[in-house]
Amino acid sequence: MGSVVVGMSGGVDSSVAAYLLKKEGYNVIGLFMRNWDSARNNDISGNPTIDNVICPQEEDYEDARVVCEKLDIPLHRVDFIKEYWDYVFTYFLDELKKGRTPNPDLMCNKFIKFDLFTKEAKKLGADYIATGHYVRVEKCRLLRGVDQNKDQSYFLAALSPNQLKNVLFPIGHLTKEEVRKIAEEQGLDTADKKDSTGICFIGERNYQKFIHNYLQKNEGPIIDVKTKEQIGTHEGLMNYTIGQRRNVGLSGHQERRYVVGKNVKDNILYVAFGDDNEYLFSDSCIIEDLNFISETKPTFCTAKFRYRGQDHPVEIEYLENNEALIKYSGLAKSVTPGQACVLYFGEECLGSGIIKEVRKDNQKLWYLD
Repeated sequence: MGSVVVGMSGGVDSSVAAYLLKKEGYNVIGLFMRNWDSARNNDISGNPTIDNVICPQEEDYEDARVVCEKLDIPLHRVDFIKEYWDYVFTYFLDELKKGRTPNPDLMCNKFIKFDLFTKEAKKLGADYIATGHYVRVEKCRLLRGVDQNKDQSYFLAALSPNQLKNVLFPIGHLTKEEVRKIAEEQGLDTADKKDSTGICFIGERNYQKFIHNYLQKNEGPIIDVKTKEQIGTHEGLMNYTIGQRRNVGLSGHQERRYVVGKNVKDNILYVAFGDDNEYLFSDSCIIEDLNFISETKPTFCTAKFRYRGQDHPVEIEYLENNEALIKYSGLAKSVTPGQACVLYFGEECLGSGIIKEVRKDNQKLWYLD
């Protein structure tokens, strides 16, 4: 069967992935990645600052160690702290400075988990690498996971075809419930462990407090996009994303309010009131940094504009500079610059691009600058 190095995260998914591969007869080796220095951050002046929140990373390593001991497989550990900072966290901060909403998980998968991790696995004699992602690969085609609530193909859509060679996804054909059941039956300590949520390097920290360690707080006006009147003051555009409803910073308003745009040049945050206000919707967007996993470059398919978003039928017009115009069939809500537009044809994930510009009626939305 050969040797397979499994990315052990300390969670139930990678635990069951390792168990299933060993059951199949592979020589299984565990590898835990440390990507973030949880004990120390740098403030906006570059000075080190001790974080008061204990990062669960060390707890995750201990959970991974216990599982590997239970399964009688070796566990190695590798630090990618500098590389993660250079390739993922710096990108994250740069995108926030531009007023965009980045997705660091895509960059982590592209540059860390399916690049540096693969190189480290080869040093350990790996014929294959494996992870606990809810996706499937068939004949170099990336397919959605069977469990549609847990499908993670969205986060792998920036990978190249070469990065998916000799990669195994042992739980892609299972539901989360089935994975937990297997873990429980095998007595794995992670069987009931809560799934991690949010951005990995922030963890349970307060998002705004964490970001203010790195980016200067820069207050500015909150403008009602309809009346053009100032109705409040924001705490820095990096704290907000399109479609956000909670923690917008407006007290005394009974009607729901949503972030609908940012003007980085003038430091303005635009909001609109009501669940179905017109400012949340667009009919097309331009995406950049096009990446195709599939050999097919379609002119029509479906697209997801965020991880939990719905599939939208779209037409694709290819532009210069590795960009494309994506035209929706109908309107889409809260399409956000900086997020990934992931393309699908049925179950197959074709590839992705990063949303650069949002449009409506053939015009760039003026309040999304």
